[in-house]
Amino acid sequence: MLSTVQAKLLIVDDLPENLLALEALIKREDRQVFKALSADEALSLLLEHEFAMAILDVQMPGMNGFELAELMRGTEKTKNIPIVFVSAAGRELNYAFKGYESGAVDFLHKPLDIHAVKSKVNVFVDLYRQSKAMKQQVEALERSRREQELLLTRLQATQAELEQAVRMRDDFMSIVAHEVRTPLNGLILETQLRKMHLARDNAAAFTLDKMHAMVDRDERQIQSLIRLIEDMLDVSRIRTGKLSIRPARFDLAQLVHNLVENFAPQVAAAGSSMQLTVEGPVEGNWDEFRIEQVITNLLTNALRYGAKSPVDVRVYTEHGEARVEVRDRGIGISEENQKRIFQQFERVSASHVAAGLGLGLFISEQIVAAHGGTIEVESQIGEGALFRVCLPLEAPA
Repeated sequence: MLSTVQAKLLIVDDLPENLLALEALIKREDRQVFKALSADEALSLLLEHEFAMAILDVQMPGMNGFELAELMRGTEKTKNIPIVFVSAAGRELNYAFKGYESGAVDFLHKPLDIHAVKSKVNVFVDLYRQSKAMKQQVEALERSRREQELLLTRLQATQAELEQAVRMRDDFMSIVAHEVRTPLNGLILETQLRKMHLARDNAAAFTLDKMHAMVDRDERQIQSLIRLIEDMLDVSRIRTGKLSIRPARFDLAQLVHNLVENFAPQVAAAGSSMQLTVEGPVEGNWDEFRIEQVITNLLTNALRYGAKSPVDVRVYTEHGEARVEVRDRGIGISEENQKRIFQQFERVSASHVAAGLGLGLFISEQIVAAHGGTIEVESQIGEGALFRVCLPLEAPA
């Protein structure tokens, strides 16, 4: 493994024949030897490459080996390169001591001992390779640590999402059970009551007027069940990207007008009133069934949370959009809740006994978005809420 690390060696001498001789002595296939005839040339190479060691001749014209070594020790990139000095001067000049002071790790005298040179170069090359291998291992460990931290963060996020999904599932099942039980209980009680009358041969309980009332009650309970099932199917369609939109040209103002008229029984039952303002025909290409679904949901919510206050409905055009506003003067929605009411299974107020699966606004927003539009809410606690549906008059690209 260590032998795969390419080692670069630098030799500096002002005599070309000395460079060639030293290169022949230390060169191997797994090493790359760079030669410099001066300190200036050596500095250029040092800035360009990473060397395992440097062998410097002491006596050179211009900048000598000691001065070059001091420059190397003062530079961040080269300060840790092992330096071996070579000199032809006699030992009596005490060059070795000066070389060590300049930062050398060894000092060789000419004529060179071939075995000593090879041995020292091998040692420094091996040390360099070990250092590189250790650095690579440390970097690999650091990468592994970062990857493990990232994985742990993702796992924690996934765990939180799973826990949230489990809570949502449990809440959803509880809501479904409650919402489905209500119309079913009504149907069961009606059936038991009729069976009791039949068992007693009480024909008076089945007069034409009473039969009409029974059928109306049954129809309301069945419609409630159908709405619950349709909401759940719509959520499934949205999740799988199969929510179908079939645009056709129609008058949005007329659609809302018809809905407000059809809501008369619900308005009376809620002890409220509903006022519609229309500024003229508002025609566009939208899915009439789906838009009716959105407006119906907004009107239902306005009556449910409107605290028996009047509900104002407005249809108009502005900035190239068709707009429908539904305003109530009821309990209102806090700023925090405004951010979550368009999520699945969220209902407007925890303090208010809310009916339904908490899917209406989620489905409505998805339907409006599929038309290239938006649905907005403006509200303050105790001051009611205004929901605004904005649809492009021209079909989105």
